[in-house]
Amino acid sequence: MATVQDLKRRIRSVGNTQKITKAFELVASARLRRAQARIEAVRPYADRMLELMGVTARAAGSVRLPLLERREDVKRVALLPITADRGLAGAFNAQILRRAFALERELRGEGVEVSWLVAGRRGRSSLTFRGYEVIQAWQGFSERPEYADAQAIARRAAELYANEEVDRVVVIYNHFQSALVQHVTVQDLLPIPEKVVRGGEDEAAEAALRGDFIYEPEPEQILERLLPVYVETELYRALLESAASEQGARTTAMRNASSNASELIASLTLAMNRARQAEITQEILEVVAGADALTG
Repeated sequence: MATVQDLKRRIRSVGNTQKITKAFELVASARLRRAQARIEAVRPYADRMLELMGVTARAAGSVRLPLLERREDVKRVALLPITADRGLAGAFNAQILRRAFALERELRGEGVEVSWLVAGRRGRSSLTFRGYEVIQAWQGFSERPEYADAQAIARRAAELYANEEVDRVVVIYNHFQSALVQHVTVQDLLPIPEKVVRGGEDEAAEAALRGDFIYEPEPEQILERLLPVYVETELYRALLESAASEQGARTTAMRNASSNASELIASLTLAMNRARQAEITQEILEVVAGADALTG
């Protein structure tokens, strides 16, 4: 049975841990607000990009571009999980990797070869530990990604696809809904889905009613330049969603850890009080026994 001094030391230790988890919670909460603001800022740009692609694609008509080319026989698929650089975020990293590995097993069951790209130190270390060969990994920006980070990943993915080293690129990331809820999202990045390019037809029809456009250079050339920017924008959106999800998951995890620490401290305090009471009772019994012995 633990002594009063042992229980006091455990209470102090848990109290110190609770201070750390509360500090982490406050930091993650502040970063979460900034991450949410960045997501809200990029959404209008991404929506406008889709509209512009739809209008341009309508003007270009039927055009063959490398990033739009869909290969009938898909033999190689590149998976790109977006994870965090740090832990202490609950199941944030685990659920991404779990979904990525499940998708890998599904593809291999269909006879498809799987290659790996990965963003985030946690994902890279997990894949390396499992013995997977990673084509390229990016890390150091999971909490605050910049557009240049998305550009670097997009260029590498487009290079692999254009050189026919892979026939499909799939990104797996956490879509932010709230601090408590993050959904694992699996999105085809390359080839660019045709519905994405044609998704702006309604806007294009409305624009056509307002007047004709004069394109300089030709619509096909504009669309060819827009497609890589679309890939970069979608990756940037995914990185921002993942960053907000990471901070939301960490805020929740640290709040739960602080709550568990409070419950543990209460339990240890109760045990300490009982131990102290037992010691006092034992001392009284010893005094009474000694007094009886002297009088006897």
